[in-house]
Amino acid sequence: MSRFTEILVVSPLPDGRNWVIRKDFGYAVGSEDSGEVIDLPTGFVTDFASVPRPLWWLYPKWGKYGNAAVIHDYLYWDQKYNKKKADLIFLEAMKVLGVGKITSFILYKSVSWFGIFAWKSNKRQKKKNYNKILKEFPQKVYDWK
Repeated sequence: MSRFTEILVVSPLPDGRNWVIRKDFGYAVGSEDSGEVIDLPTGFVTDFASVPRPLWWLYPKWGKYGNAAVIHDYLYWDQKYNKKKADLIFLEAMKVLGVGKITSFILYKSVSWFGIFAWKSNKRQKKKNYNKILKEFPQKVYDWK
């Protein structure tokens, strides 16, 4: 079984919006034996799917597409690939997870159209030396900044 399709091990952070990856996680682009692997570091902070709150009843922040959303968050942070390729990997990953075609299409189109704001925000944050990869896990609620 692929690390990508296993249960994702995360812990919530006290800000009420973000989660931290607690176990090895990644995605093989194209196929398991493609050699093109995206490895997320333990400690990466994600907010899962960046769905506007009024739409959570229809598309919750995590669902069947949750693992794909985490990969997508990391791709937007890392920016090893361009935005278009990151969005296409998100679409591919949702297919691997068996997300329905309509849901996949809507989520993919949403990041294609509106993801530029998150992409640019991540670029600015990285320039300011902000890091979305925790070196240590907070042990207490007040340890999180």
